Formats: sequence, C-alpha cells, structure tokens
Amino acid sequence: MWFRLRILLLALFIPFCLLAQTPWRYAPLDSLRDLTEIVNHLLNKDGNEDIAARKKHQIQVGVFPAIGYTLQTGFAAVVSANAVIYKKHRTAKDSTSLPSIVAASLSYSQKRQIIVPLQAVLYFNNNKTILVSDWRYLKYPTYTYGLGMGTSPQDSTLLNFQYFKFHTSLLFEVKPQIFIGAGYSLDYFWHISQVYKKPGIESDFEKYGYGATSLSSGISFNLLRDTRDNSINAYKGSYANLLLIPRFQFLGSDNFWTSLLLEYRTYMRFPNNSNNILAFWSYNWFTLSGTPPYLMLPSTGWDKTFNTGRGYIQGRFRSNNMLDAEAEYRVPLTRNGLFGMVLFTNFESLSNIDTWHFTSIAPAGGLGLRIKLNKFSRTNIAIDYGWGRQGSKGFFVNLGEAF
Repeated sequence: MWFRLRILLLALFIPFCLLAQTPWRYAPLDSLRDLTEIVNHLLNKDGNEDIAARKKHQIQVGVFPAIGYTLQTGFAAVVSANAVIYKKHRTAKDSTSLPSIVAASLSYSQKRQIIVPLQAVLYFNNNKTILVSDWRYLKYPTYTYGLGMGTSPQDSTLLNFQYFKFHTSLLFEVKPQIFIGAGYSLDYFWHISQVYKKPGIESDFEKYGYGATSLSSGISFNLLRDTRDNSINAYKGSYANLLLIPRFQFLGSDNFWTSLLLEYRTYMRFPNNSNNILAFWSYNWFTLSGTPPYLMLPSTGWDKTFNTGRGYIQGRFRSNNMLDAEAEYRVPLTRNGLFGMVLFTNFESLSNIDTWHFTSIAPAGGLGLRIKLNKFSRTNIAIDYGWGRQGSKGFFVNLGEAF
C-alpha cells in the first residue's frame, strides 16, 4: 500500500513541477522575501530600513536554530549558520565576483551524538586563489551494516568512536575557472569500540580488522573547475572536482593507502522560461591502493555534507569503491520566493569488498520543502523525506541545498 501511495504522490508531483512555469523569473531581490525579514517583522523592526541595511553588508549571515529529526541522529538540537562574504558591492557590472563561504553547525542528538562541522571556501587575489577547508569533530554512536550491497538492516552493528578531521587545500587558477592545488589531510579516530556484540556472530567490522585508534595523514592533490553562479544554491553552471589523497606512513599514517574522489554537478533551468532548476550530482569515491581503516571506507552519507543517498541512514552501505548518482528538480511555490519544493532521486552502488565488481544498485527518492532563510545568499532551509529499499525511510534536514 505504501509503495502505491508513493508512486501516486510522484505521479501527481511531476506534472505539477513541469507546469510550474513562473513569470517572475527576473524579479528583483526587493520583491522577494525570506525568513529573516519575517522574524524582523515579528520583532516590530522597520522592514525597509532592515533591507537597506542588509544590502550594505558585505557579509550575509544565515542562522538556523531548530529541533530536528533525521535517521542518523534521531531528535536533535541543532544550530546551523553560514556566512557569505562579498569583497565589494554586488552590481550588474560586478556579477563575476565570487563570494567566500563559511558554514558551521553544532548538533546534539538524543543518541548522545555531538556533530561539529566547519567548512570554508575563501577566494583571494581577485578570485585567482582559493582556500578550501573541511574541519569537523564527531562524537558518535552510529550503526554500520557490513560491507558490500548484500547486507540487510538486521546486520547492524553499533559503533562508538570520536573523530577529528582536518582537510585544507590551497588552489591557484591556471585558466579561467580552472584551479590546481594541493593540501594536507588528517583523519583521526579514537575510542573505537563495538557495542552490543551479537554472541557467536563475527561482524564484518571485526572481520575487516580494527584497533582502538586510527590515523590517516596524507597530501591532497586537487583539480577543480567551477562555473556555478552561486555555490550555496546554483541556478546555472557546473562544478567538477578531482581529489587524490595518498596517505603516507612517514606523515604518521598507520599504513599507506590512496583514495580518489571524482565529483560533478550541473544546474539548468527546465523549462527554459521558468524558475525551475534541474540539478544533477555524480559522486564517485574509490580506493586506488592499500587498505583504508574501516571508518574511512566509502560509505552512504559520508561525503563532505553528509548528503549522498538520501533515503538511507548514514553508513547503510560501505565498501572500498562507491558510485553515486543523484538528480533533483527544484520548483518555487510562492511568487515572493519564500517557499519552494523539490523532487529528488538517487542511485548508489558499492563494490564487493576489495574488488571493482559492482553487482547491485540501491535506489531511493523523495520530496522536500524549501524555506528561504536569506535571499541575498540564496540560503534555504531544506527539509526532505526520502524512501529507499528494504523499508528505509526518514527525514533529512540541511541548511542549504543537498548539492
């Protein structure tokens, strides 16, 4: 019954999206509304004065405190924020200047998880130099379900660990919108332990081999091409990234191993005379050599923003090689831009462990609501509900788009 209901919802949603051709495509920012304005109005602030003041700011900040729920965390108290930094005032003549972005959040969940990510993309030297950082701290109990695609929810094993991640790269423009660079990557796990071990059953986690700590330290090499008009919420353009990271024992790694990430995103209006955006994302994560620690293997929801495979809990599928393809159709619901909705789908496959054989695919899909938090930076509050196979389903919440 639930399967038929989902098919009916999608069948009703798709033609609605295609017909939602909005005549306000070129509406100026002054005619749009966001949650920040509504809050200021409730606080009896002068709306015109507030908008005028926000226009002058070269730093646009969005803050989202909430009580949320996701498959990974259960109920959680969350404070998310991002800052978009402009080097000068944005005008029609200045449309090519690229804003720097800093995003951070603090979450504490009913599962006693602490999640503190900090990501930054900072532009210098007239957009010819980029500093990219991905730092985070996690204190987790989390489930892992074994290796490969043949696992089931009943194969779950609860793991405790703490994790510190420090990835930073410096990139230089070699051709317009094409950058090459290098950096340093550190991933340290400690207090790793398996909880509630099933008597007489050896989990894939135990078979793979693990210790109480895990240290991976290496040099990253980056090739990047980015033509998006906005990295928080793109309306057009594309993003392509190649990231190669060999981990070396002379830098402190427990052992030598190498990973490769190939990522591509593209955005287009569809139909052309509408405000509807069709977005595609390909995220492919490979182990080229060596043996990564178990918790560093490619896995569902372990990308930079925890978003691959919406419809499945984080860590649902894991192995040494991963293919992930996602698509999203974004539609504005109101003329003032405050509300929007999305339809998304994704297909994920992980190889049999220690091979390049991809034997099955995990499909998923769902619907989402978008609430404009900051119209100047295009920051949305994203609330999605996704379904996957074997009864997997749940909410997924982000500050900003999934990709």
